[in-house]
Amino acid sequence: MTKISIIYYSSTGTNYQLALWAKEAVESIGAEARLVRAPELAPDFAIDANPAWRTHYDATQDVPEVTSEDIKWADGLIFSVPSRFGVMAAQMKQFIDTQGGIWATGETANKVVTGMTSAHNAHGGQEATLLSLYIQMMHWGAIIAAPGYTQPEYTTAGGNPYGTSVTVDDNGNMIEDVEAAVKKQARNVVDIASRVNG
Repeated sequence: MTKISIIYYSSTGTNYQLALWAKEAVESIGAEARLVRAPELAPDFAIDANPAWRTHYDATQDVPEVTSEDIKWADGLIFSVPSRFGVMAAQMKQFIDTQGGIWATGETANKVVTGMTSAHNAHGGQEATLLSLYIQMMHWGAIIAAPGYTQPEYTTAGGNPYGTSVTVDDNGNMIEDVEAAVKKQARNVVDIASRVNG
């Protein structure tokens, strides 16, 4: 059975929803999925300043925090992380930065990886955020499974060839309909990982 770790960071819930859709798609085709979250680094005063952030933080405390074991266990990795000034959120970057131990022993090599993201503006750094993730993954020796323009689901969702991305309005609503694209991208990772590890 192909094993996929879905690793997300979400402050108000958008990337959590993307991760849930990815998990649903992975399991729908018979693969095993682990849903784990990057640890929160923001202080309580920052979280409390945004009621949606506090609500989401409190509601997802039962989701396990990601560890190195989740990387080693998986054949494929799906990252879902919001854009912060054109790069991935610090919470995800901090987790990746702590994986030098498994990188040094070759345990990150040949993992099939893809990424998804969100931003407040359509041109708010979505593509750059995924590139920042993939640069890290190249150092890991991972196999990047970007969607490209290969399926109509990706074009309908906005056509980001690096990974599904979504714009979020002032009320926290997703503007584009990306569910089908997320699920297609997740199934694609399972397909590639099963070939690599078959």
